[in-house]
Amino acid sequence: MTFDPTFLSNLLLILTGFGGAFLAALWIALVIWTYRDIRTRARDPLVQILSTLLVAVLNLPGILVYLILRPQRTLEEEYQRTLEEEALLQALEDMPLCPGCERRVRDDWQVCPNCHTKLKKACNECGRLMELPWNLCPYCGSPAPGMRRETAVSMEEALRELGISDEDGEVKVEE
Repeated sequence: MTFDPTFLSNLLLILTGFGGAFLAALWIALVIWTYRDIRTRARDPLVQILSTLLVAVLNLPGILVYLILRPQRTLEEEYQRTLEEEALLQALEDMPLCPGCERRVRDDWQVCPNCHTKLKKACNECGRLMELPWNLCPYCGSPAPGMRRETAVSMEEALRELGISDEDGEVKVEE
């Protein structure tokens, strides 16, 4: 087999051309990737241009410097994190405060565990918790004890409800 120096020269020229084309394509791809990446991480156009120019001028060392200096989170991740923080703060703000000690209490507590202030009262009919100023249970509609009923009741019926009548249904009135 004969060794042809022109064939070797042409093969070396073709391999150099492909290698150069590959490096040029890699360089362009890195510049484009850097531009797209920095656009998702920063709003400032100057930062976007400088980051892209850094990679365009320095190539592989530029991409290493960019990877070290770029912001850790994308704008979307920052936005999601901000939303989570706001949701947590809103949840904390929505928790009621004890009127006695100003500490956070839960909705289903009757008494503050810190200062023992009464927070809610239980309905006599259904047992569900009501706010202290409420005179009517919103769940079963029964009035709170001591409240006047809207319907007119005779004296015997009122005393009978209070348990001041005898077995015959006659009202015992002590004088």
